[in-house]
Amino acid sequence: MTAIEQYLIDTYRAAQLGAPMPPPPGRDDVAVLRSARTYAQFRAVVDGKEARHPWRAALHRLTHPHAAPQCGP
Repeated sequence: MTAIEQYLIDTYRAAQLGAPMPPPPGRDDVAVLRSARTYAQFRAVVDGKEARHPWRAALHRLTHPHAAPQCGP
């Protein structure tokens, strides 16, 4: 089942029960990316490194959430 199909089912169920509508899929994607970027910048500063490529680190953290932190010079 795709996210859109699940959203449509949830929307129908909410309408039948008089409950609030669920948020559409993908609504908070940009906020999640910004949060990951900010965290990556914070970790770089705490580790004493420059936060030059925050998007790369943030995307790596999102795609590999359980990976060990990258160590480098």
